[in-house]
Amino acid sequence: MTGLPTIVRAARLLDVTTGVMHHGATVVVEGNLIAAVNPTEEPAAGTVVDLGDVTLLPGLMDMEVNLLIGGPDTPTGLPNPMHGVQDDPVYRTLRATENARTTLAAGFTTVRNLGLMVKTGGYLLDVDLGRAVEQGWVQGPRIVGAGHAITPTGGHLDPRMFQRLAPHIMPLSPDEGMANGVPEVRRAVRYQIQYGAEVIKISASGGVMSHSTAAGAQQYSDEELEAIVDEAHRAGVKVAAHAHGDAGIRACIRAGVDCIEHGSLASDDTIAMMVEHGTFLVPTSYLSEGLDVSKAAPALQKKAAEVFPQARRTLTKAIHAGVRIACGTDAPAIPHGQNAMELWALVDRGMTPLQAIRAATLTSADLIGVEDRGRLEAGLLADIIAVPGDPTEDITALQDVQFVMKDGHVHKNTRVAELVNLEPVTQR
Repeated sequence: MTGLPTIVRAARLLDVTTGVMHHGATVVVEGNLIAAVNPTEEPAAGTVVDLGDVTLLPGLMDMEVNLLIGGPDTPTGLPNPMHGVQDDPVYRTLRATENARTTLAAGFTTVRNLGLMVKTGGYLLDVDLGRAVEQGWVQGPRIVGAGHAITPTGGHLDPRMFQRLAPHIMPLSPDEGMANGVPEVRRAVRYQIQYGAEVIKISASGGVMSHSTAAGAQQYSDEELEAIVDEAHRAGVKVAAHAHGDAGIRACIRAGVDCIEHGSLASDDTIAMMVEHGTFLVPTSYLSEGLDVSKAAPALQKKAAEVFPQARRTLTKAIHAGVRIACGTDAPAIPHGQNAMELWALVDRGMTPLQAIRAATLTSADLIGVEDRGRLEAGLLADIIAVPGDPTEDITALQDVQFVMKDGHVHKNTRVAELVNLEPVTQR
């Protein structure tokens, strides 16, 4: 490590592991790592960032986003319905750089980009975006990319089903995630992994906002699911499954899928099965309030009206049962940058604020299999955010992130503007 350390001071610091709120906080950062938390002696020299009356927390994590759609040219959050056939991969990726900056500014320093659902010619745009962020070319969160979502023809994640395209308008290959039968799903998984995917996303049941089968219908056969999981796990890669329906969720659990996205219609027995197998759930629950379906087709509005109330009740049961729940928004189904609304939803469904914060830190870190983040401890990555007040008392404090440090670099500091009347610092 070179250069002087950065010394971050604040009124409070939350230890997310113990739940203890420390009053009077100092975090010493050297390079991209936390060197010390509340040391007995501070370094003799360094850059001091005194944030005043705020609470320090580890950077938050969102386990389901799609940075490649939605964003600056879609003010309502939902993308143009024809984006799949109008936006080329270059324009789409440039848009994603803005979405990445917006997400980071909201305090989310790690995300899973869960599956491209567009024609790319086989390019893994999210993986390349993640590389650009890692190189420092673009400001954004760390990205765990899935490449192309793997889906059967006519499945929920078949991009042609969102626009209800006519036959032959958008031919898609297994390399782009369109895979039917065991040989093709194996090929599709291998292709994503070959070009850098760190997680595999699949369509295991119908969905709400697509013209595919009913939201609860299982879409991949048991044999196809088993082949997908076998192929991914042999490469050391986890599998996340879009699954609303009970039968599809149970099939995924039996096949060894690591994480269920949504899980809206899970029965009590299936929730118990998730607990028994240690299957993670990313409920994306704020969708039921935050997703604007007013301009959707009547059939899709009807599905939403049926599924969303059940999804809220299911999540409450899953919380009480002890399912491992991680934070995920499905942005841009809610706009990029409003990611913290999901933590409000988790609390509304029955979590304590501390449990919701852990869902976006400790549990999310467990889900992606990392031990270098999710807590403010010496030796971990210097991903630090600050919010006013006490988020363990009022979870909505996380909707007002005033300071963001990622990898030891300050990307946002509105507190400086307040304290010394300067323009907000966006990068150190």
